[in-house]
Amino acid sequence: MAKKTPLAFPLLLCSILILVPQKATTQSVECVKEKGNYTLNSTYHDNLNHLLSNLPNPENNNGFGFYNLSYGNSSNQVYAIGLCNGDTLPDVCLKCINDSTYILPQRCPNQKETLLWYDDCMLRYSNRSLFGVMETKPNIIYHNTEDVPSDIVVEFFQILDGLLEHLKRRAAAGGSFRKFAAANATAPRFRTIYGLVQCTPDLSQEDCNNCLEI
Repeated sequence: MAKKTPLAFPLLLCSILILVPQKATTQSVECVKEKGNYTLNSTYHDNLNHLLSNLPNPENNNGFGFYNLSYGNSSNQVYAIGLCNGDTLPDVCLKCINDSTYILPQRCPNQKETLLWYDDCMLRYSNRSLFGVMETKPNIIYHNTEDVPSDIVVEFFQILDGLLEHLKRRAAAGGSFRKFAAANATAPRFRTIYGLVQCTPDLSQEDCNNCLEI
């Protein structure tokens, strides 16, 4: 029996990168404990609640599923960004962001910095500015359950590399409203590889490109 090579796809902080031979969904929460905690019913907690309740409002959406908002002053200021997948419908996007604002503080109570990757969106909040900051951690790697047979590994990954390079250039070259690209390619034995890459649009072209290189 031929040996098989597993596939993996990472979720990066500045981007969503999916490399799979079939469509998939992902959910994950990251509570960044080393960034510190806040006290319940404190000014910071009140500011966080205010920010999360107002983040899904239309005026905080750039029109392409990117949300950005801050609230408070000095050490009690809270920052949040949300990003929907570039192929998500507006009503699905809004529901995902809205649901995330309820789920995330429940999953990470007291943490000042947290991150949620959901089916159709990403939400992150912190006590420091997040806008325009390229970071690659925390990240998560998911392994796809379908392996690549050893006799087509070389050709398969040549096609995969070409697809990703094409998507990376398209996404990084996107404007200040959206940096997103998705496409598919046919691999040996009629296998279809689906690829999707995305950066938050506040990143520069160079930062987006560097992030997707990882």
